[in-house]
Amino acid sequence: MRATMKLSEFDFNLPEQLIAQHPPEHRGESRLLVCAQNNPIEDHQFPHVLNLLQPNDVLVINDTKVLKARLEGQKASGGKIEVMLERILDDKRITAMIRASKSPKPGSEVVLAGVATARVLAKHDMMYELELLESSLSLPDLLDAHGALPLPPYIEHSANAQDDERYQTVFAREPGAVAAPTAGLHFTEELLQQLQARGVKLLTLTLHVGAGTFLPVKTDNVEEHVMHSERYAISGNVVAALRKVKLNGGKIVAVGTTSLRALEAWATETGCNLNTSEGLNQAAQFAETGHAGDTQIFIKPGYPFKVVDRLITNFHLPKSTLLMLVSAFAGKSNIFKAYEHAIAQQYRFFSYGDAMWLERTE
Repeated sequence: MRATMKLSEFDFNLPEQLIAQHPPEHRGESRLLVCAQNNPIEDHQFPHVLNLLQPNDVLVINDTKVLKARLEGQKASGGKIEVMLERILDDKRITAMIRASKSPKPGSEVVLAGVATARVLAKHDMMYELELLESSLSLPDLLDAHGALPLPPYIEHSANAQDDERYQTVFAREPGAVAAPTAGLHFTEELLQQLQARGVKLLTLTLHVGAGTFLPVKTDNVEEHVMHSERYAISGNVVAALRKVKLNGGKIVAVGTTSLRALEAWATETGCNLNTSEGLNQAAQFAETGHAGDTQIFIKPGYPFKVVDRLITNFHLPKSTLLMLVSAFAGKSNIFKAYEHAIAQQYRFFSYGDAMWLERTE
């Protein structure tokens, strides 16, 4: 039996200058660190993925679109607040994190962006439930007109016009995320077309990244950490295509940890382990209906992967659940060797940084 997994096991020293503050000048100009099992680490430019994907493979992308989820506001007392939207519940209600010198109480009112009044209905852990009382704007229009993109806390500038374009993927379609699926930021329309011309099939799912993605792990015992909940949806057509690629011997390549979490959450919740004949048979019943729900899946070393064979991902924060996820996928020692190489070779880290190609440990 494995000893308790400690948070300190997933720490590393990262020079601050390697934290990318801006995207590369042109989309797709990032570097790509290739970590293939039992092969030396290779340094490439991102378009090299064309040489890594084969005609029978599928590339799974997340089409979530980042909301302008950060709103300035004030309490009835006049005190300033910052509201970080987490989820739109309906046309009047949202859940959000609120930063204030003194937390607002349930029943109190706040003014958002000087144009909309909202009542605090309840507080659940770190999240508040708010109801819009009066506004000439709908919630989506309020966010578009007065919100700002919620850049991660390690990016030191406020969102600007460049971020409005570059902190969205070229395939963003479904509004609902408060953070970008950043591995997807490297893809251009041209590269996607080249992949399809090569015979690689593109599959689309949706996972709306929640505000909890910015929260640090606070428990020293990794097992005690509780993941934030995120909404996802996978169509029947995608399920059918996933079954087909496995049956034909192709690889399922997830673009980013968000796509991977959605796929593995679906497989876990439905019993569809696509690496087994029983799971492939089980998946047939979802080939028309698909599946949607909320997931709090926590993927850490020891997790048995059920769907994804390859992963394209950025470099992740020390002590983060995403570093644990990639350690589970490619092997912890392999990941830490790759990160050591990336630091020595001056790769750019985190959301606007460079990418990795990872193969699942067998």
